[in-house]
Amino acid sequence: MNQHIPQQRIIVMTGATAGLGAHALRTLAAQPATRVIVGARGAGRAVPQGVDVVPLDLASLADVRRFADTVIARLDGARIDILVLNAGMQSAATGARSADGYELTFAVNHLAHYLLARLLMPHLADFGRLVITTSDTHDPAITPIAPKTLDPKALAHPEKGGFGTGIRAYSSSKLCNLLTAQSFAASQEIRDRKIDVIAFNPGLTGGTSLGREASRARKILMTALMGTVFKIAGRFKPEYVMGTPERAGEQLAAVAAGDLAPPPGRLYVSLLKGEATFPDPSELARSRTARDQLWNESAAMVGLT
Repeated sequence: MNQHIPQQRIIVMTGATAGLGAHALRTLAAQPATRVIVGARGAGRAVPQGVDVVPLDLASLADVRRFADTVIARLDGARIDILVLNAGMQSAATGARSADGYELTFAVNHLAHYLLARLLMPHLADFGRLVITTSDTHDPAITPIAPKTLDPKALAHPEKGGFGTGIRAYSSSKLCNLLTAQSFAASQEIRDRKIDVIAFNPGLTGGTSLGREASRARKILMTALMGTVFKIAGRFKPEYVMGTPERAGEQLAAVAAGDLAPPPGRLYVSLLKGEATFPDPSELARSRTARDQLWNESAAMVGLT
């Protein structure tokens, strides 16, 4: 008698070698009949046995295209079941530029993942899942300096620097992640193919690599703020209660695997004190005008129609 061989599930993931992503990766890679392909900058990344690491520099659109081509070639006709776009960065200011001349936070957090999702979407399986990590910092009701308007060209080429520009760029990029998820979810093709689209907010999480480019002094300052200011603020506003990368990674893995999903008609999963909630994102994140504007202008920036 022939034994039934379970079909292998294929996961492609960015942001999987540090912080919450590394914890999510360990959970996902340990599941049976699962193959994971990870995009990571540099070499020698520590990943679970059997995980396939492909070089990926999100600061270069050409490298994003090379990564997508490599993944497609390694799939050899197979389909991606789950695409997890989790990588992100945050800087103190907006002076750095990507290889393509765009503001670095906007380029890495939004443009690279927008392009990657569009390149790999034709290779995502029907009934598959797209997960994009966002943040509640996109919402002015939670973060006062969060964006209240959207101007993709200004985000790509900011004219002003100074104090607070780094967190503003980060929160704007996370708004872009949410709007991108909204665009995919609204696509008739995605609906016809029964692909689930989820925007995942891990909440305020310690022990991540978001500020990896920061100076030693800034890292010390941020650690002190998280241990004092945020701790006090969390008594009055639950969004400022700091979670752990282990818990956030566990929940990200649950979302990716389909064990945790928002109610029908919703796509935003937001952790609050480590537990999943399903609130409305900001009003701007739900704007069809902003959604379509971002999609069209991003397409032009990455050279797609």
